[in-house]
This record gives sequence, structure tokens and C-alpha cells, in this order.
Amino acid sequence: MQSADLTLRLPPSMRMPVPELAVESVLHREELLSWHVDSESETVRFLSLFVGDLEGIQEVVTDLEFVHRYDISRVDDDTFYGYVEMDLRESDAMLLGAFDVSGLVVVPPVVYTGRETVHATVLGEPDALSSVLEAFPDDVRVEVERVSDHQRKAETLAGRLTARQFEAMETARAAGYYDVPRSGSLADVAAALECSESAASTLLRTAEAELVDAALRR
Repeated sequence: MQSADLTLRLPPSMRMPVPELAVESVLHREELLSWHVDSESETVRFLSLFVGDLEGIQEVVTDLEFVHRYDISRVDDDTFYGYVEMDLRESDAMLLGAFDVSGLVVVPPVVYTGRETVHATVLGEPDALSSVLEAFPDDVRVEVERVSDHQRKAETLAGRLTARQFEAMETARAAGYYDVPRSGSLADVAAALECSESAASTLLRTAEAELVDAALRR
């Protein structure tokens, strides 16, 4: 079983029909967590995690005639869950249908970092991975970022860390090292971990690099 990280570049015909500047100014990132296509009613329902300006995104969504309903659940100042019901546009059906390959599993989230760019991880046997590359419309540019045995650490943020790295970050958080302003020192973290400051620094920087790469889908 192998997995592949894909970056898709959508043509103008498959992008959300809203002004690009309007989206870029209010939406930084969308993580599509789950979706369901209802072919009878020709609608699609999906749950996403959004990062951006809530009020600005609500203004954009309200102006979209093909959106029937949306519900928002705020996580913090600039992060929230959104449940959306909307018409199944032809472009949406083509994009989501490309993943409907026998033997293939999409590993959520599917990440949008703009109207044009989509990042997805798919899991399956080599034949299934080859088939999905052929399933996308010709005007969708597909870049294969990685193909390898499936790595569990890519599934969650915490799963990307070793047990020791996770312990170091938990310890640093409890010690106030990540407070703003910082209330705990690297020496405090090292003492709690019973290691040198150099070792504690290496643990934290390595863990932070993994989490930054995860956030940037690298």
C-alpha cells in the first residue's frame, strides 16, 4: 500500500466563481474534512475547517446563489468549522469524481490554499494511484509531490512527532515557554526534561519544523 501527495492546479472554469482578491483577502486556508455528493438532488454537503476572516467569508458565501445553507462553529478568532450545502456544479462533480477510483482512499484533509491550488493525499495500490492521475480533466495540472509507503505520521499533526518530541512540546507548553509574552525559559524546559539546554532546544526545533511542514503541506 502506497500513498501520494498531490498538488492540483485548477483551471479558471473549475475555481469558485468569486473575485480572486475577495477570497485572498479573507480566506487563508480551507481544509476539506468530509463531503457527500447527493446525485439525486444534485447537491453536495461538506464540512471544512476554515482559517481567515469569518465576517468577510460570510459576506462572500452569502452572495453565492448556489449555496443553500451554511452553519458556522467558531474555534478561535480566525479558525472555524463550516458546514455547507450547495448545488453540485459540473466542475465540483468533475473534481470530486476524479477521486472515485476503485481501490483508492482519500486521506483528509484536502487542503485549498487559494482558488487555484488544492493539496490532497491519496492511498492505494500502485495501479489505483496511477488511475487517479489519469482521472483528472486534461486542464487540471497535477503535480506529484511524493510517492512512498504510507506514513502514519502524515495523518495528524501530533502523529508527525516522536514520543520524545511530543513530550518536549507538552513540557514547554506547561512551563510557559510558548506563552506570549514568554513566562518560561529554555532552562526550565531542559530541567523538566532532565536534559541539557542544547538537547531541549534541538527537540523543540525539530518538533516545530515538523509542525510547520505539516501546516504548509510539505
